Amino acid sequence: MAAKEPEIITDKNQMRQWSRSMRAKGKTIGFVPTMGYLHEGHLSLINEAHKHTQLIVVSVYVNPGQFSPNEDLSTYPSDFYGDIKKLMAVPGGVDVVFHPHNLYDYGNNNCGDDGNGLQKEGMREKDGVVVSCVEDKGLGHETWVRVERLEKGMCGKSRPVFFRGVATVVAKLFNIVEPDVAVFGKKDYQQWRIIRRMVRDLDFAVKVIGSEIVRDSDGLAMSSRNVHLSLEEREQALSINRSLSKAKCAAEKGQVNCRELRNSVIHAIHEAGGKIDYAEIVEQENLESVEEIKSPVVFCIAAWFGKVRLIDNMEISL
Repeated sequence: MAAKEPEIITDKNQMRQWSRSMRAKGKTIGFVPTMGYLHEGHLSLINEAHKHTQLIVVSVYVNPGQFSPNEDLSTYPSDFYGDIKKLMAVPGGVDVVFHPHNLYDYGNNNCGDDGNGLQKEGMREKDGVVVSCVEDKGLGHETWVRVERLEKGMCGKSRPVFFRGVATVVAKLFNIVEPDVAVFGKKDYQQWRIIRRMVRDLDFAVKVIGSEIVRDSDGLAMSSRNVHLSLEEREQALSINRSLSKAKCAAEKGQVNCRELRNSVIHAIHEAGGKIDYAEIVEQENLESVEEIKSPVVFCIAAWFGKVRLIDNMEISL
């Protein structure tokens, strides 16, 4: 059987028209938003989407709204044609790849172009206030979606524009693609919870499904950023999953003091050569920190290995 080649759509109006024409035929649409450079983790989201809908749309778009000027927008890896080949190999295939040029171009964009309608050089903060790459380039976009409490902790502390950028672009994509179901990976646990809360609070007609973390054979959570790890750093990064697994086992054996569990994981990652951004044990639904495990929690980690920031987590339900 020949591989299924997806239709590639770059225009948002054409994308919306496709979805509406398919829905008029009684078809259901599943959606997997990505920033490209696909790996098995992304492909697992597509497999999950196939369980719920008849048609699949995958977006490939590196969203400048979630990067501040001092972050890695310009170095984020991409391989669009490689991505298409991987999508064609997925059982059942993908119907559409939505690959917009710049979702923040409203016809008034005179900026230099890097493939996202943004200049890569000279990015900065404005007047000491952290802004997104979109704002830094004066593209005129000023409407942001905030999930105010859930976005504050963990990744929100060190990346202050990240989650409003994620929520905003996902809201834009939902309005363009108009899917019935959207699938997000639970590796980005805080992001998944934020999107679920946004959908609930703003009455989006989209069912949001969380798909389990996909790991390499050595246990490292799959990430597009893993390509930037040296061999030594990759070996060091295995300390994240190993220490989280030990913490989960300890909790299941009765160690429910969160400070002691956190300290054990922090120590293991430091010993391996990593630098902790955060290590938090929080309630699964509300992401509120807990001192003792009495209900389902998730242990979330962000750590630096060299110049690469990795995130991972492990759910614990006693």
